[in-house]
Amino acid sequence: METQELHRGRLIDHIQLVVRDLTASQRFYEAVFDVLRIPMAGTGDDYFWADELFVSTADSKAAQGILTGRHHLAFQAQDKAMVDAFHKAALANGGKDNGAPGFREYHPGYYGAFVLDPDGNNIEAVYHGEAKRSAPSVKVTF
Repeated sequence: METQELHRGRLIDHIQLVVRDLTASQRFYEAVFDVLRIPMAGTGDDYFWADELFVSTADSKAAQGILTGRHHLAFQAQDKAMVDAFHKAALANGGKDNGAPGFREYHPGYYGAFVLDPDGNNIEAVYHGEAKRSAPSVKVTF
């Protein structure tokens, strides 16, 4: 594989964040997912989820009473404007700046923004530059 060739697939099936304040987290993630065009998939008394991210309280059965530690999650954006909008929405909904939108030296064209969610997780939106996708997403049906 060439160094500038990226493959995206199903490396991670899902991730769970266990948070202190579900209401604050849901407000934060609903705002950033709205900007990133990621639909909320479901909610319950002690959880919510969107795509492959599950967020719950420590009281949920899956959490077993333990908060997760600090994580870095990066969400794909469709363009630089979406990264900018992500950053703005995150800050307006309980996020804290952890790196304003801009180009990074990770690879040519890497444009990202970083915020801390209400639990201190480092949440990023990234646009990798102009590229052609073979498909907009992978659809799995059961």
